[in-house]
Amino acid sequence: MKKKLNKRLTLFYTNNFPIKSKNNSNKKYTVTIGIGGNIGNTKRIFDKLFLCLKQDKRISIIMTSPLLLNPPFGFLDQNYFLNGIIAIKTNLAPNDFLKNMQRLEKRFGRKRSFQDAPRTLDIDIIFFDNKKINTEDLIIPHKDWANRESVIIPLEEMKRINK
Repeated sequence: MKKKLNKRLTLFYTNNFPIKSKNNSNKKYTVTIGIGGNIGNTKRIFDKLFLCLKQDKRISIIMTSPLLLNPPFGFLDQNYFLNGIIAIKTNLAPNDFLKNMQRLEKRFGRKRSFQDAPRTLDIDIIFFDNKKINTEDLIIPHKDWANRESVIIPLEEMKRINK
């Protein structure tokens, strides 16, 4: 199912996006990740990512947002992006979690060529519990998250679903 928000933005509802877990997790940290992509069959890539996260014993999926089709920013000469949010629980420390997400990006064909380039899969750590981290490798909360429709709209949809 899809819901057109305006000329530029469309929400998509699939089997895995959105979902809300019925299971409680006793893992230590609550992490919010943003996912995005605009190369290949992005919905299929997101479904495969969902399965990878679900099978990883170190991670419990709490909730996912619907997917948002939205225009690129930065480098504009590329296809629209599909974006979503996944809320998870984990016992992994922030840097270990980051390394794990980077391995998943690479597994799904992510190539880092230039900033805002087209990509198969981008995983951003938006929030990691209530931590504030600012290192060369990791900035949490994610820089500029509050100004990105690709983050704000899926987060708002998750809040609506969670009521």
